[in-house]
Amino acid sequence: MTDRLRVALAQLDPTVGDVDGNLARVRAARAEARAQGADLVLVPELVLAGYFPEDLLLKPSFVRRCHDAVEALRADTRDGGPAVFVTTPWAEDGKLYNAIVALQKGEIVGKRYKVDLPNYGVFDDKRVFSPGPMPGPLVFEGVRIGVPICEDMWTPEVVECVAETGGEILLVANASPYEAGKTDVRVQLAVKRVVESGLPLAYVNQVGGQDEVVYDGASFVIGADRALKAQLAAFREQVATVEFRRGPDGWDCLPGPIARDLEPLESMYQAMVLGLRDYVNKTGFPSVVIGLSGGVDSALTAAVAVDALGADRVHTIMMPSPYTSAESLADATACAAALGVRHDTIDIGPAMAAFRSMTAPLFGNRGEDVTEENIQSRARGVVLMAVSNKLGGMVLTTGNKSEMAVGYATLYGDMCGGYNVLKDVYKTTVFELCAWRNGHRVDGLLGPAGPVIPERILTKPPSAELRADQQDSDSLPPYPVLDAILRGLIERDRSAEELAEEGHDLATARRVWRLLEAAEYKRRQAPPGVKITSRIISRERRYPIVNGFRG
Repeated sequence: MTDRLRVALAQLDPTVGDVDGNLARVRAARAEARAQGADLVLVPELVLAGYFPEDLLLKPSFVRRCHDAVEALRADTRDGGPAVFVTTPWAEDGKLYNAIVALQKGEIVGKRYKVDLPNYGVFDDKRVFSPGPMPGPLVFEGVRIGVPICEDMWTPEVVECVAETGGEILLVANASPYEAGKTDVRVQLAVKRVVESGLPLAYVNQVGGQDEVVYDGASFVIGADRALKAQLAAFREQVATVEFRRGPDGWDCLPGPIARDLEPLESMYQAMVLGLRDYVNKTGFPSVVIGLSGGVDSALTAAVAVDALGADRVHTIMMPSPYTSAESLADATACAAALGVRHDTIDIGPAMAAFRSMTAPLFGNRGEDVTEENIQSRARGVVLMAVSNKLGGMVLTTGNKSEMAVGYATLYGDMCGGYNVLKDVYKTTVFELCAWRNGHRVDGLLGPAGPVIPERILTKPPSAELRADQQDSDSLPPYPVLDAILRGLIERDRSAEELAEEGHDLATARRVWRLLEAAEYKRRQAPPGVKITSRIISRERRYPIVNGFRG
């Protein structure tokens, strides 16, 4: 029996499906933990598979490959180095579990399975996993260690079971997605579990982007006295070792490193950067292509792309029409210059004329309307996809959540592309993020210091510039009004009538609700993007396209 336990918190960025690569990451973390003098290594949830593997878990060959990786790690531990509490899918007795497997001195010394399988929001655990039995602690070097897995900590039952069966320390493996304000929620829940059990708790969270979900890391330790003992950095991989000691009143953790807390706008921006970086790098694209219009959305998209990938991997293209203002041309050029990216101009006027000539026999003397506006947007989409095909970069779309929610976007036009970093960012927040980035360049961002988005882009009225003298306010309520209503409709599931009781104009709220419902078919065809809010409108707001409900 020991009175001292050094635990390496390995905050890792696995890739879903890349079992060999994930195994290499765990091995590298173990080597770093050995250098730090750790006794055991704790990794995030499902680290060998990557979280969340979705239907890969239905492939027996994939599950076997994860098992083989566990066996490889088990053999590694014969070297006398740190033990590993590794997380993996685990098939046993005809069932598949979300498991944590304790490996020490060449042996599997214990296994525990996730009990509470989440099935809400972005989670779909119940579809593929069986729940494990209520778990008692694992015994490691005479220490009784409880190992709840992620959701097991969000409710009291599993931790209560560990405490009642003699648990002394809680080590929790997690893959908890980022959303604004969630770090505080995790810490508060951990404190509740500590209060209820009297046991110190280490919380290791995954970091990195996976499709639309970003994991922000920010792992931490709460002592038996409910104090924050250690906290790892947000949005980057890190291995840090903390020391637990047994005293007359039980186990507690000595103070360790505490990373700085991020302000809300910085955390959003960092989530966008990491989500884009991992999506592009993990899918193997060499670069990205952005239609830079001289507007605020494309400017912020370009800034995030440069901070994520570096200026040499970002290519911006201005595609003016006869309705593009001289100011927009100048603003796009100035933004590209501030970011240091390659910037080209391709005039879509000839394409507009060609489409007008091609369709004239069918359209006759009908006047111009939204049809011709959409042709401009789609001509730009064709140009960007042609550049992507020829030069190899992924096209980034630039629509924000406000526009995507109400359908103020063109299918196969400005919605044409592979990824959208603003998909879950409201227009009012877009302006706030631009102002934040112009005033900050923190460690980890690859773009230049100083203002990167010209001031005029932030002060001129937003416009799609698809017809003469067009402004967004011609078609939509003012963005502060629109965004407040959308937050009520989307994040809080309020009706227009309920929002009117809160002070919104009833006719405006009803109009926004109708636009939101009517645009579902467009959103189904939109590219993935980074989850920022509590409810991204693709994965977490699932409404039928054919929908007769008018309540």
